[in-house]
Amino acid sequence: MWAKSPLPPPIDKVLPKMSLHSTASNLVSLAQGEHGGNHESLSPYLTGFGALGALLLLLWITTRFNRDR
Repeated sequence: MWAKSPLPPPIDKVLPKMSLHSTASNLVSLAQGEHGGNHESLSPYLTGFGALGALLLLLWITTRFNRDR
């Protein structure tokens, strides 16, 4: 009888290798979509300061609950 080989048969297809540049460019084109990705009502400064304010509020709440008594 035939002896079983411990190794699987070789795969004929080779997976494509992705680089950081190609991955980043694919994500940017996906995020922009058809309309360029920018909306008139979105201000980057307002969004950034809003996120910073929310994180500082969460930090303040966390430190209030984590005081040693």
